[in-house]
Amino acid sequence: MTTRAEPGDDQSDPGLSAIMSERRRLINLGYRLLGSLADAEDVVQETYARWYAMSAREQQAVESPGAWLVTVASRICLNLLGSARARRETYVGDWIPEPLPEPTEWITGRSGAGGIDPADRVTLDESVTMAFLVVLDSMTPAERVAFVLHDVFRYPFGEVAEIVGRTPAACRQLATSARRRIRTAQTPAGPSAGQAGLVRQFKTAWEVKDIDALISLLDPDATATADGGGLAVTHQHPLVGGEQIARAYAEIARVSGDRTTFLECTVNGLPGLVARQDGNIATVFAFEIAGDRIRHIWAVRNPEKLRPWRIS
Repeated sequence: MTTRAEPGDDQSDPGLSAIMSERRRLINLGYRLLGSLADAEDVVQETYARWYAMSAREQQAVESPGAWLVTVASRICLNLLGSARARRETYVGDWIPEPLPEPTEWITGRSGAGGIDPADRVTLDESVTMAFLVVLDSMTPAERVAFVLHDVFRYPFGEVAEIVGRTPAACRQLATSARRRIRTAQTPAGPSAGQAGLVRQFKTAWEVKDIDALISLLDPDATATADGGGLAVTHQHPLVGGEQIARAYAEIARVSGDRTTFLECTVNGLPGLVARQDGNIATVFAFEIAGDRIRHIWAVRNPEKLRPWRIS
């Protein structure tokens, strides 16, 4: 069996750099399919382990190593998505995809990693916004894989069919169904600067516990969902209605007092907030904005999902 190596460790293997260069694409694929950076990392490690478990003859027989890696990673994700539905039944509270900060602010390596590896960064675009990931999470595993591979990564349906184990026509239908879900859930997004300004106004009103100002910034039918995973205190059920959210968040600010500071940041490529308590990031807030109102707030408090945020 070929020994597992890092990029540049073995110049005698001319295919090594090409194999390892696929890491960024695999991380991007895994995160979009699973909504979890930690799970995406595990998938990539397992994919490479399977590659290096093959003999040199078997590796040389692979016509396109990059395509082989994507196929294996996608199939692992497909299996994980099937089992994830069962795991969610025992998850405490609502499950929200793992939030990501700006790529320059985080690393995906395990604790103790020495620096930022560009190959480990997730490319931030509209396919990783929190709203988009939440819709992806509502899809069946086959829908999600077919849609992400075809519409996001531009794989032809013939190749998608080999991965999903269905006919190209069936995969086309899966992607069509997924697109329908996206269109139904999507809201027109305003300019990024306008969104940042709205989040800043929300932060200011929240800090001074101005309930009327908060209500004016929230859609009357807004919802707020929190994910503590049983490891952090959150409201047990989604908050519905701008007034209810405003009063609940004002109470959160009152209870947290001077221990908590709110900072503007980028969450999955869009304006968001973090709450820092006693020097550590305790909560990451992502927003969906429709027009000039906040339509949805996602608050992630599960500490296992906040590792990329450099909790000190």
